[in-house]
Amino acid sequence: MPRKTKGPRLWLRPSRKDRPESAVWIIRDGTVFNSTGCGEAQLAEAEKLLRDYIAEKHDPTAEGKRGPNLIPIADAINLYSTDVAPNHTRPDETAHRLERLLAYFGDKPMSFVKGSTCRKYTESRKAPGAARRELEDLRSAFNHAFKEGIVDRQVPITLPDKPAGRERWLERDEAARLLWAAWRLRQKYKGQPTKRATAKHVARFILVALYTGSRAGAVCGAAIRPTLHSAYVDLEAGLFYRKPPGAKQTKKRAPPVALPDRLLAHLRRWERKGISKNYVVEWHGKPVTKINKSFRTVREAAGFDNDVIPHTLRHTAATWLARNGVPMSDAADYVGMSVETFDRVYRHHAPDFQERARNMITAKPTHSSKATETKPKQSDGGAHSPQKRHRNELKPTQIDM
Repeated sequence: MPRKTKGPRLWLRPSRKDRPESAVWIIRDGTVFNSTGCGEAQLAEAEKLLRDYIAEKHDPTAEGKRGPNLIPIADAINLYSTDVAPNHTRPDETAHRLERLLAYFGDKPMSFVKGSTCRKYTESRKAPGAARRELEDLRSAFNHAFKEGIVDRQVPITLPDKPAGRERWLERDEAARLLWAAWRLRQKYKGQPTKRATAKHVARFILVALYTGSRAGAVCGAAIRPTLHSAYVDLEAGLFYRKPPGAKQTKKRAPPVALPDRLLAHLRRWERKGISKNYVVEWHGKPVTKINKSFRTVREAAGFDNDVIPHTLRHTAATWLARNGVPMSDAADYVGMSVETFDRVYRHHAPDFQERARNMITAKPTHSSKATETKPKQSDGGAHSPQKRHRNELKPTQIDM
């Protein structure tokens, strides 16, 4: 029985009497020997050449179209992570999702993925929302492999049902309670609060997110002054540029927003006093990349359930705009969403929502129907005559509702 190949690897060929040159690292692949030209002390350079050799040897794009049963899922994911994922708004999060997919599917071929496989993956994740997002990445990876001519047909992905949208928003007294909880939160030592404030940066995040309706990522990544490759606040013009200059436009709209006077005064004070040295929301002089963990601590201190999350502030801003009667086009542009989305999700909060319909449902008709255009025959006033029947009918106000 032939011996199983070990695959490409480095081998240090020692110097010999008939070879006066010193030892050299060799890429050994079965019966093939390729010299790297690197001496014994140049191991790092030799390893880089080995990686390049393996990548060129196992280039899925060089083999032409093949059936999904011949292409490992890992190849599709690796191609996607190289070509597409780096251009995402949050590539690190995409990389973590792709790692979970690789850990579960391993070296299975693309044909392994079907409806039952996707359902088992969803059950293994225990969180349908997270599973759906990861399977969406897998679908994108498969579609990219098809577009690149790696696989000869598309492989469908069965997604779990999309979770219902969150409807939680805060009343003004609830928002004030959350804000004060963040401002007053203190570090505890042996069960007793100290003087060290631990969540004032969360209070600043709450103010900006609530007054602008911006997403958490835009607020946390915003610089306090015009900055390249970053969302930023222009304190002189009073504008918040939520999309970094030159950044690719995505489905998540992020138009500039005019800052309310009260918030603008806060931002200028934070910059003047050095509270926000470089970024709007900072912790010990560094930008806060994620607010979820500290927000949970504030939420618990304020006595809210886990349905209050950072995105709740965006819902709250949109709801307040709708309740105050702001035209939908203006409100949608302010928070950064399409008019269609704002109309579908928030229109029922408007003070004039279905006002005309609800007032007209009990109004008398303004014109006669065709049935009443024909003059009825004269009646003797019997029990079943129109006149008698009209007097016997109950008025709506007499009915016990």
